[in-house]
Amino acid sequence: MKKNTLKTLRVTVSLIVFILITFYFLDFAGLVPQSFHGLAHIQLIPALLSRSLIILLIWVVLTLLFGRIYCSSVCPLGTYQDVAGQLSKRIGKKKRYTYSPAKTWLRLGVAAVVVIASLCGFALLLTLADPYSAYGRVVIHLFKPLYLLGNNLLEAVFSSYGNYTFYQVEVSIRAYVSFGVALLTLLGIGFLAWKNGRTWCNTLCPVGTTLGVLSRFSLFKVRIHADRCNGCGKCVSVCKASCIHSKEHTIDHSRCVACFNCLDSCRQKALSYSAVTKKADTPTDTARRRFLMAGVTTATVTPQILAKAQALATGQGKAYETQHPITPPGSVSREHFQSRCTACHLCVGKCPSHIIKPAFMEYGLGGVMQPTIHFEKGFCNFDCTICGDICPNGAIKPLTVAEKHLTQIGYVVFIEENCIVYTNGTSCGACSEHCPTQAIAMIPYKDGLTIPKVDRAICVGCGGCEYVCPARPYRAVHIEGNPIHLPAKPFEEHEKTEIVIDDFGF
Repeated sequence: MKKNTLKTLRVTVSLIVFILITFYFLDFAGLVPQSFHGLAHIQLIPALLSRSLIILLIWVVLTLLFGRIYCSSVCPLGTYQDVAGQLSKRIGKKKRYTYSPAKTWLRLGVAAVVVIASLCGFALLLTLADPYSAYGRVVIHLFKPLYLLGNNLLEAVFSSYGNYTFYQVEVSIRAYVSFGVALLTLLGIGFLAWKNGRTWCNTLCPVGTTLGVLSRFSLFKVRIHADRCNGCGKCVSVCKASCIHSKEHTIDHSRCVACFNCLDSCRQKALSYSAVTKKADTPTDTARRRFLMAGVTTATVTPQILAKAQALATGQGKAYETQHPITPPGSVSREHFQSRCTACHLCVGKCPSHIIKPAFMEYGLGGVMQPTIHFEKGFCNFDCTICGDICPNGAIKPLTVAEKHLTQIGYVVFIEENCIVYTNGTSCGACSEHCPTQAIAMIPYKDGLTIPKVDRAICVGCGGCEYVCPARPYRAVHIEGNPIHLPAKPFEEHEKTEIVIDDFGF
């Protein structure tokens, strides 16, 4: 990859993420889909607090591979600092950055204080230090009132001509303390960026400090080839992290934010963004690779370990593992789907239930990013055929509503040991109530209770039962995918069974 391509890619991604996050905060008219809240979920602190282990581990692995690309391209506060830094260069064209020694103890000290305070229940420091939350407050309390004023101005102009596209909204400062904190954040961090680039990231931000520790071991880094470097210092003058010591031919990779500004500045071609070369392959680099592999291994096994630990802590629940991923209705079979799907994610974006998601390793390494179905936050609408209607590759074939009613993408599995009727002696029946085909019926159990009974033949694998099942950490019902989609029996044939169930009073 060419040097200028790296910087262009970084700037493009940064601006896109920055604009989308900003407008998502500003939007009050529902112009931006609610699915844009995923932009918050990929931020490091929100992922940590919501215990999104997969997202956290992905960032760990990406940092160990490529360095601090989170700080460079995804963190909105980081992009704001870059904008402020660029403005300072436009106004003062002779502005140059200089190398400054790392303030290691200050960085680690601030991060430690924030962590300890949070563990002790004092969340204010984390609230102030989280870069995503800090930028969100700036947008909500400073930018959004201006955005609303602009909307009201447009409403006044358009309505005077009989056009009522816009409507008046209330504009107010909702909380003066938050307004003050947001203003101080905007001015304070902006001033630091104006003067010295990424000072905030490499001095006070706990996210920057944490990722900086990991980036020391990253596989790909900006490297100085000492045999070609003449120590001119041009790379130093454009390094907004102040981490290049050209006289000693060293780079503090814990502070490098992978902006790639330095690469184009060097006329000697003494800088490169690359992996370890054979010439530089030392015992230290071998240890680095072992550390990287340990990180990848951790990313693979940690979720399973934590799930098992949670089950042991509760003292109940039988573990299960689905054998086959679930492909969308109309995909015919896993083989057909994977042979045609190019992971354009149009079905992911258009699914109204948000159950179609990009796969990680469900299909194996070759199927990374190809869509699969998960029922943690929704279920497949019985009458919805959108994914097949919009698929451009024929990976998901169009189905009529009647055809979908008889397409079994998977089948329900009932684990009695996990059911709260069995474990708690409590009545439930949520799975049966949400089953559109009555593939789950409630039958007499004991002490006046009823318990689910499954008829797999009429199950279509919609996931309504799995979604609503209250049993945790392991659900009592889950859907097992069909490698080849099968025809389901018409559930009209089971009306007699429903009548019998009604006679029991359920």
